[in-house]
Amino acid sequence: MAAPVRKKTTQRKRTTNRGNKPDYERELSTLFQILGNENQILMRTDQKAFTLLSILGVFMVFFIVHFLKVQMTWFIFLFVMVYFVAALISIINLILVIVPRVRTEKAQEEESNPLFFAGISQYKSASGYARHLRTIAQDREQTTSLFAKQVYSLGMINTYKYKHLRNAITAFIVAISAELSIIMAMAWARSLPFLIQKFPILESYLSLSF
Repeated sequence: MAAPVRKKTTQRKRTTNRGNKPDYERELSTLFQILGNENQILMRTDQKAFTLLSILGVFMVFFIVHFLKVQMTWFIFLFVMVYFVAALISIINLILVIVPRVRTEKAQEEESNPLFFAGISQYKSASGYARHLRTIAQDREQTTSLFAKQVYSLGMINTYKYKHLRNAITAFIVAISAELSIIMAMAWARSLPFLIQKFPILESYLSLSF
């Protein structure tokens, strides 16, 4: 009767020893899931930046074509300056989204990371790169740390991209609002003689207000 008790105790010891060991497969699967989500966020951010840049380009072409027809007043001049400054700020932020300039604290380690293009390009051949990956795959802790560094770098890049995308959207809204204000001012200036002709009382009201 004592033998089964020993088996149970040994099985319990084995299970406790397994519980103390880190589950590398679960860690890697979690890192792969986070890495996939970060890559999707990266792609969506770039698509939003390209779409916003193309829309802003269409509005700027439309505004520049009709700019010579604008009759300048101080009100229109003020909003023209606001429009061009906001459009320039939006373009600069969109360029920073498309071509991010992120330098982390461990930039040299990332350049030697074989999971990044900078680290991959350091190898002279594909066979040498494959041999190095085999040696890394044998060390589970090193593999986990490499994927963790890649996830961290993508998180920093996405944070940088979303910051400048938010600034670009804000500047884009300001630029479109300024352009609509200019169009409304021009429409009011052109329709004012017609309104005064149809409603003469407006002339006396406007003379009193101004």
